[in-house]
Amino acid sequence: MTQTMPPALPLFDTLQHFEDSNPHINHYLASVVCEGIEDAALSYEHALDFLVEQRHNENNYKSHRSELTTFLHWCWREEGVSVADVDRRLLVRYMDYCQSPPLALIGYRNVAQFRRNKGSDERHPNPDWRPFLGRYEAGKPLPYRLSVSAIKTKLALLSAFFTYLNDVEYTDRNPAALLLKRAKSRYAANQGMMDEAPLKAFTELQWSYVMGAAHGLADEEPEQHERTLFLISLLYSCYLRVSEVSARPGFSPVMGQFRRDSKTGVWGFFVPMSKGGKSRTVALSDAMLTALKRYRAFLSLPDLPAPKELTPLYCRHRAAQRGRDAGELNANLGQRQIREIVDEVISVAANDAMADGLVDDAREMAAMTVHSLRHTGISHDINLNGRPLSHVQADAGHDSIDTTSHYLHTSQVERHQSARTKPLDHLGFASDQ
Repeated sequence: MTQTMPPALPLFDTLQHFEDSNPHINHYLASVVCEGIEDAALSYEHALDFLVEQRHNENNYKSHRSELTTFLHWCWREEGVSVADVDRRLLVRYMDYCQSPPLALIGYRNVAQFRRNKGSDERHPNPDWRPFLGRYEAGKPLPYRLSVSAIKTKLALLSAFFTYLNDVEYTDRNPAALLLKRAKSRYAANQGMMDEAPLKAFTELQWSYVMGAAHGLADEEPEQHERTLFLISLLYSCYLRVSEVSARPGFSPVMGQFRRDSKTGVWGFFVPMSKGGKSRTVALSDAMLTALKRYRAFLSLPDLPAPKELTPLYCRHRAAQRGRDAGELNANLGQRQIREIVDEVISVAANDAMADGLVDDAREMAAMTVHSLRHTGISHDINLNGRPLSHVQADAGHDSIDTTSHYLHTSQVERHQSARTKPLDHLGFASDQ
């Protein structure tokens, strides 16, 4: 029996079933890719990862998943564009579309987006679901129109999503933020949802708490957390993207990615695929080499990897329960597991800071994510360690040094101090007057 589908497919199930693979969604994504949106599956994966970060607040999760479902449908089916290509002009068109959506996409009662069919464990898109909810009055449907509050909420939700896409370097624009900025005075009443992008990097003090928490966990429970300490150190020191050190179809990170250059004798970490399909080798610090040796000693391995060593970079503590790695222990970790490990360390560090009376720092730390480790490593290398921008650019895998320069921070006091002794005439004529 053919399953009836709604005119716009829901893309994200409830929190309870969020991580379950859905063949209907997979088939839909494949069709979108075949129709010319080549990065549809990638942008969908980013949307999934973004929603995972909202899982601790079910209301936030529901709001974001509804907006993303509508937005992705418009991008792929209505406009035929990649999310990465959406600029301010296109986003204005999207808001116009939401103001007056097709009648076929307007429903008049709340229904679940997915439902389980009788006699089957598989969850199907609900054919009665619609992305827009209209109202009846006196038995007749009212003309659909978004309120000012709803428009503000949509822009705020999309701005948060684009901020996330900026963080993972999928795109370098945030058209929703631009629209909000242009209409700042009109949206002042909703300012709580429109604050500037969340902090991306830990301060020097905050990061010290994170490393302290990682070391403490490793010392207390080495069987569980020596891997944690190594992972935290690697993500920060080499400012790696989560996708570059997590297992995925066709790739599983191994110890042999730590390589010694035969000509110079220096060690680096080789990233075979990164953003844009490029590879690079990240220079290793002495401290990172020491961290590597400690972790390998725990695993009863020689100090440093042999050329082309295939030992998994980090192993699961328990065998996988399902999927293509079911029953395997040494199958590495996926993005979700890595995110959960990092979140645990950040939580412990934030609690430690709170216990020491650093209330504001603790709150800021609690809002950080795994992506903050990459931002922190880059920021600290430039601003604290004084590494040249060109070196950091190469290690970070940035296409442009302009991207790297965004991490160069100076305070007002520092700028004033550096400006105090500026002469008006370097050759001294002004001083003779």
